[in-house]
Amino acid sequence: MNNRTDHGFLVLADVSGFTAFVTTTELEHGSDIIATLLDEVIGHLSPPLEIQEIEGDAVFALGGESFALPHTRLLAVLEEAFAAFKSRQQVMQAAEKCQCGACQQIGTLDLKMVVHHGPFLRHTVAGRNRVTGTAVILVHRLLKNGVGRKGGYALLTESVLRSLGIDGERAGLPTHTERYEYLGDIRCFVRDLAPLSLSPEGRGEGEGVLYPQAIA
Repeated sequence: MNNRTDHGFLVLADVSGFTAFVTTTELEHGSDIIATLLDEVIGHLSPPLEIQEIEGDAVFALGGESFALPHTRLLAVLEEAFAAFKSRQQVMQAAEKCQCGACQQIGTLDLKMVVHHGPFLRHTVAGRNRVTGTAVILVHRLLKNGVGRKGGYALLTESVLRSLGIDGERAGLPTHTERYEYLGDIRCFVRDLAPLSLSPEGRGEGEGVLYPQAIA
């Protein structure tokens, strides 16, 4: 078993509404729809991020010490992946003629992203590359959060913004705190991704852009 400590971004892109979708619709069409949407997300996250795992309705990606792009590009990568998800969803809805429950409910799905920054251990188990550590546990715990926001959003831990050189409060990002046993209070910032699904012509001036700012 080869162990190596890495440090960087841990990203989970999760399809919201997945459980209700797959339990109330036809299995074959439903799984094909989810696979198509996740393929779109993966194609925009990697490269530069490394796809670690497909976890049912979620994509787990990493940006370790060898992260190919400047850190200031990370948010743009996430935003582009979300916009691609929404674009593909809209195309599928417009073209769909099948009347089955799955095909008629494509529009109920959405995408949320959870991002943390910290150390994690890379190791090999039964020939497969795996990662473990507190940062890995935390980013997965944050998927089940109390944000209570409809539509796409990115939940960024304070350590993410610190590593990007962004002051979340000065950037106007709402704060959100989750508390977990053994992990304590985790301060996060919420980035609304919904406006980014619009075409550039449909956005207001400055929408869809988060400029890095030095932390005071």
